[in-house]
Amino acid sequence: MTARFARCQTTSVSFSGMTKPIIQGVQFDTSAKELYDLYMDPKRHAAFTGGPVKISPKPGSKFEAFGKMLWGSTIATIPGKLIVQRWRSMNFKETDPDSILTLTFSQDGKRGRIDMVHINVPEQDHAGVTKGWKKYYWGPIGEYLKKKEIGK
Repeated sequence: MTARFARCQTTSVSFSGMTKPIIQGVQFDTSAKELYDLYMDPKRHAAFTGGPVKISPKPGSKFEAFGKMLWGSTIATIPGKLIVQRWRSMNFKETDPDSILTLTFSQDGKRGRIDMVHINVPEQDHAGVTKGWKKYYWGPIGEYLKKKEIGK
């Protein structure tokens, strides 16, 4: 159960005064619904990230992850299909606007797919966030699913 990175790159799209959007796509040997549930369930989210998580699909609800190193709020969800969040990290300056994270979940044959677009990440955190999605989310989700499969 390894993650297959279908598209993990930063685009070359440029917006005046904004950093490039971070666009990544990844597939896992599980359903899209399972991936959505894994992200939105605080206990399971904590299990693959290794730290306490506060998260809810309710619009306007606050979230925190990685010992409050990441925080923000949920803007909208479509169960099993879409998550949109306002998102910040401890590396954002107080004057930096929130970034916006969009996760779209879809089925690609027998594999679930997550397509991520993360916009408005400040320059000082852009490289870290770009690498962080792979290191702290996609890789750990693949490992979590592998352990879950072995435990069946």
